[in-house]
Amino acid sequence: MTTRLSSSVLVFVGLAVLLAAVADAQLSESFYARTCPGGVQAVANVVNNAVRNDRRFAAGLLRLHFHDCFVRGCDASVLLNSASRNAEKDAPPNLTLQGFGIIDQAKAALERTCPGVFSCADILALAARDAISFIGGPRWRVPLGRRDGSISRASEASSQLPTVRMGFRALVQNFARKGLSENDMIVLSGAHTIGLTHCRDVTPRIYNFPGSLDGADPYLNRTYVTEKRRACPNTRAAAGNFVNLDSSRGGQRFDKNYYENVLNHKAVFNSDDALIAVARGLNQVRSIVRNPQSTYFSQFRAAMEKMGRISVLTGSRGQIRRRCSRTN
Repeated sequence: MTTRLSSSVLVFVGLAVLLAAVADAQLSESFYARTCPGGVQAVANVVNNAVRNDRRFAAGLLRLHFHDCFVRGCDASVLLNSASRNAEKDAPPNLTLQGFGIIDQAKAALERTCPGVFSCADILALAARDAISFIGGPRWRVPLGRRDGSISRASEASSQLPTVRMGFRALVQNFARKGLSENDMIVLSGAHTIGLTHCRDVTPRIYNFPGSLDGADPYLNRTYVTEKRRACPNTRAAAGNFVNLDSSRGGQRFDKNYYENVLNHKAVFNSDDALIAVARGLNQVRSIVRNPQSTYFSQFRAAMEKMGRISVLTGSRGQIRRRCSRTN
């Protein structure tokens, strides 16, 4: 099976690459060196304290950054509130996002020392990096200088974020529209090695799969089905319970074990299974499993640095919000 990108997707890729190149010229790791010299460390202090108290926040902050960048670019639009509940955070894919309070704490600390200087978009990018690094994952470069957007629409989040039901081709096209490659998509999917999901997202495949004699998706590993049934009873009361995406190593350790789960049919989502549904994806997943973890970490760093530059606002575009949940 081959995946052919449409001409419109290729145009999106070209524009994304061009915009990223322009933004690169205005982003710098030393952006706040004179205007807010202790700002980067202040963010790290808040994030490290939060993740030290609850390691689950690492996945939450990484997901928050991802969901921000995939809608209108990395402009902190996912943080905005709406009186009519029509902002990005109100969209169904974002209702389970976590970490808003941590970003608010970091912003409050910065406003005390450097008022009106440090953007919420940069806080989001730093928080994701610092959180993953704190739990033993890779630490990537975060050039700074992003500015904050002023528009946030639930409809855009619903239409632009990838879904757990997407197949390989749809995932490739979704990421390509953001200037990210097939390789980036597969590498970033490894973030599912940490974090939680609700039992309601798991039970359809282990209890109610269409045409299955025992209710379980026959594609899934039987040991995995037994484990998930133990964690998620088929009751309405258990639907809101949380279960680890990767329970093999505690669920809160950042490593490449996710890819072993995918190969062994022990992944939660259809989009996870999709990675090995075509030969190219299968070969890349096997390569990640076969090579040292340091190789995967290098790939993840590169993909995160690329993602963090999606359609950023710099220069005179955008604003520096005083509070991350509302525009100035």
